[in-house]
Amino acid sequence: MGPCPSKAGRDRLRQTLTALGAIPREIAQEMRARLSLRPREAWRHAHGLTLQQAADKVNDLGARRPGEAVAADASLVSKWERWPAASGRRPTPATLLALAAVYECEVEELLDLEDRQAMPPGELRLLQRPHDLAVPVTSEALVRSAAEESADWARWAEASNCGETTVEQLVATSRSLARDYLTHAEPIRQFHHARQLRDTAFSLLKGHQHPKQTTDLYTVAGYLCTLLAWMTSDLGQMDDADTQSRTAWVCAQRADSDDLRAWVLSTRAKTAFWSGHLHAAVDHAQHGLAYRTRGTVSTLLACQEADALAQLGAAAQASTAIDRAARQHDALTGTDTIGGLLSCPEARRANYAAGVHLRTHQPEQALHAAQTALREPPHAYGTTAQLHICAASAHLALGAPDAAVEALTSVLDLPPEHRMEPVTRRLRELAATIVRTTIAESCPGRELRGRIEAFCRHSAPRLALSPDTLSS
Repeated sequence: MGPCPSKAGRDRLRQTLTALGAIPREIAQEMRARLSLRPREAWRHAHGLTLQQAADKVNDLGARRPGEAVAADASLVSKWERWPAASGRRPTPATLLALAAVYECEVEELLDLEDRQAMPPGELRLLQRPHDLAVPVTSEALVRSAAEESADWARWAEASNCGETTVEQLVATSRSLARDYLTHAEPIRQFHHARQLRDTAFSLLKGHQHPKQTTDLYTVAGYLCTLLAWMTSDLGQMDDADTQSRTAWVCAQRADSDDLRAWVLSTRAKTAFWSGHLHAAVDHAQHGLAYRTRGTVSTLLACQEADALAQLGAAAQASTAIDRAARQHDALTGTDTIGGLLSCPEARRANYAAGVHLRTHQPEQALHAAQTALREPPHAYGTTAQLHICAASAHLALGAPDAAVEALTSVLDLPPEHRMEPVTRRLRELAATIVRTTIAESCPGRELRGRIEAFCRHSAPRLALSPDTLSS
């Protein structure tokens, strides 16, 4: 056999012959003669089918003819074509009949001399009387053929394109990524990493694996889309974040995972909040709280519900929700599947509490919550920055502008790549507050507003990104 021809070469030959009026039989003959293809491969290319498309047609045929069903996938079709080479697999008579029906040819046209020499004599005789395959007979060849078909299906069912180690590694890498995103110097690099991991999970799902592995892959793919959604909203791309969340929801439904459903809804609540859709944010948070979950997601959902309610002016309801978040945090059971970005430790809960206290006109409580959390080891640079902003806002409300300026020092020193959308939004809110204070027109007040404006102008969402960085 000569060297394997390129796809472009095969396509050109088929298109040229088709334009000249050749039928598939004549195209297959030319491909065998000119490109040294084996008969089954030549017939597939004569019809312009990929391995997977041929497998799909075989499976569709089996669905229409249950008594003659043959299970196939791309790998199996390739092995049928390579047989009797050592890397191939012998097609049974039923398989050859199915391929002949798909390619609209005679069974004999799918066999060459090598096939005939390697095929058991009983099967060759059976193929000379293909109608015998449709009626109950007791020939040794028919019984053996039926056994081969069952064995083929069992091998296909047991085959997997990933093992437990593959799934475990995807989960472990996702956990590292979610943790590193909170402290890593280059969050855009973490975004690219998450995207690559998602593509790996999606690619594996397009193959064949055991049902439990499929469920596990949908779960990790869903968490990766959730991470991408959260990162995307951090970069100010709310519509793209919602697209990622919708895909994550599909994965959560396929995996039937309440924990994943809750995290997807938490991410949608965040996106809705920063998009100004406050009622939708409340709805998403309450929907997520309806699921029985482990870990800290219920705490975060209650915090998000409180945050949106406070922004809507529903002070009493917001206070009730933020108190419930504290109780849920204290009654925590189980651990978060991914952690890091997809977790709600005490610092994150305290940040939401401080924000809710500010919006419900309780600056003393806001300052206490922020300062208490800042005394603990930092959870993430974004959370720490927002806690400092909350403290500064509380100081302004309490008439201590110098303390407010001091609280913002570390925030305004953040490098541009760490200036995510939630931080810049909080700072803009603070700048608007400064305008309404006694220091608005003072030199320190004007300087502070100028620094905030410069900070937001050189933020992560405004960094130069390649055109496809945030595509889904």
